[in-house]
Amino acid sequence: MGFEGMRVVLTGGGRGLGRRLAGEFAQRGAHVFVSARDEAAAKETVRGIEWAAVGSASAYACDLAQPASVAEFAQAVAARTDQVDVLINNGAAYLEGPADDERIAETVQGAATGTILLTEKLLPLLRRSDRPDVVNVVSAAGEPGHHRSAAHPAFYAAKHAQAGYAEILSHRLRPEGIRVVSLFPPDFVQDGPRTAGSPLTAASVADCVLFAVGQPRDCFLREFRFEQL
Repeated sequence: MGFEGMRVVLTGGGRGLGRRLAGEFAQRGAHVFVSARDEAAAKETVRGIEWAAVGSASAYACDLAQPASVAEFAQAVAARTDQVDVLINNGAAYLEGPADDERIAETVQGAATGTILLTEKLLPLLRRSDRPDVVNVVSAAGEPGHHRSAAHPAFYAAKHAQAGYAEILSHRLRPEGIRVVSLFPPDFVQDGPRTAGSPLTAASVADCVLFAVGQPRDCFLREFRFEQL
């Protein structure tokens, strides 16, 4: 599956699933705008892509909990390209256990407000693409009735907000040909055996993203929901 020449914007690209997704898209010929709260981590992802001599990428700092940082990242992308083909809203701070007011606010602002602000700012560039996709890596914590994650209730609240925004956006952007896809993975591991009796891996989540983006334009996949062990 090739994505030659595509422009992909990715949040949370400094580690884990985000780093894997950046590499997968670059390996298939895309240029990936990799952002992370820690710019050094984003640069490390880009170095890995360059070392492997596949695709291309550029690194940016973006703290999704800070509207000014989101705006700065969106402006930097717009200065480099006149269109965006894929926006992957992957960045979100996980929170569990006791938490103070600041961490709770950052969790909700990052996953909910940050996702909304960045998507809204990049919609003009997505509208210039002939194959625009918005992919939201939500969480099973954003599913109604879900209670199996050990995450803090604030994380649940943030993910429900993110899911609600993605759902209405999918309906409203459908007439424009912009696909909005949401994934609701349970807590998953970065590496491990990909067997029926094993926990979900980041590789499998990444494969779902690649599958959705690679579908013909008449195929609007709105959600990926996963069974748990």
